[in-house]
Amino acid sequence: MACDQAASADAVGSAIDSVSVLSEDSRRRMFTVIRRAGHDVTRDEAAVSVGICRKLAAFHLDKLVDACLLGARYETPGVIRKVGRRPKVYEPTAAQITVTIPERRRELLADLLMDAVLTEEADENAEQAGMRTAEQHGRQLGAVGGEETRPGRLGRERGLTLCGGLLEEYGYEPVREALTRLRLRNCPFHPLAAKAPDLVCAMNQAFLSGSLTGLEVNGVKAVLTPEPGEAVPERPRS
Repeated sequence: MACDQAASADAVGSAIDSVSVLSEDSRRRMFTVIRRAGHDVTRDEAAVSVGICRKLAAFHLDKLVDACLLGARYETPGVIRKVGRRPKVYEPTAAQITVTIPERRRELLADLLMDAVLTEEADENAEQAGMRTAEQHGRQLGAVGGEETRPGRLGRERGLTLCGGLLEEYGYEPVREALTRLRLRNCPFHPLAAKAPDLVCAMNQAFLSGSLTGLEVNGVKAVLTPEPGEAVPERPRS
């Protein structure tokens, strides 16, 4: 699989730590100044920008470096110094901070739509291409997950357990309501789903159906319920 649950948890934890570092007002303002400066910024410049002493500015800047939000090195900005130690300068890193609880996976939906556009066949429309692509991605996801966990086909109970763990890595919030019923309490594509609910919900269902097929789970299907933002893989009703 592209990522595992531990890696996903580490990424969320890292983002939360970064947000925590930026919770201090002077630190957050210095971070903003350095990101917008367009050049390396010294401790003195950072201190002046928020009206604090150089020593305190150095403390906050080092916190931002430790959080990988800023990079630091020794350099003389703009002029050649004949005496004295080169000052430490700071620059923004490429780090982007996104924290959503529950996690949103807009990039997954974007990937599905992009693949649908690139692979649309002559005998299908855009919606059909989206459905096909979503089912294929789900099937591949399930197949890879199945290979990593067990051989052979699965029964309903264990199949839903594996399915829940798999989908949780992709931003779903699975809740086991019964041995043969798993409810997904959220839509990882929200709020984008509100712009085209019929298309996104249909692709969501196709993705879930494909993942069940890829896992080779017997007697389980994905059913969309009328509750906003929820979908339910469950045992087919007779």
